[in-house]
Amino acid sequence: MFDIAAAQTTGSGGILGLILPFVLMFVIFYFLLIRPQQKKQKTRTAMLNALKKGDKVVTIGGLHGTIVEITDDVVVLKVNDVTKLTFDRSSISHSTNE
Repeated sequence: MFDIAAAQTTGSGGILGLILPFVLMFVIFYFLLIRPQQKKQKTRTAMLNALKKGDKVVTIGGLHGTIVEITDDVVVLKVNDVTKLTFDRSSISHSTNE
C-alpha cells in the first residue's frame, strides 16, 4: 500500500527544492537592485565630498547656485548678486561643473 522508503527518499530532496528558489531570488535581487543602488550611493557620496567653493550646483529642489561657503554639513549658495541661501550638504543633487 504505502511505501515508507519511497517517501523518505523523495522528502530529502524536497528541502533543497524549497531553499534553492529563495537563494536564486536573493542573488537576482542583489545583482539587479542592491548592488546598483550601492554603486549609485558611492558616486553620490564621492560627489558630495568633492564639493568646493566656487562649484556650480543644483539642489534636490531644482535651485541653481554657486557655493560661497561650505562646511561638513552646511552649504551656502549664492543664487544671484545679493541672495545667499543655506542648505544641508545632502540637499545637493548634482554639480554642473564640467
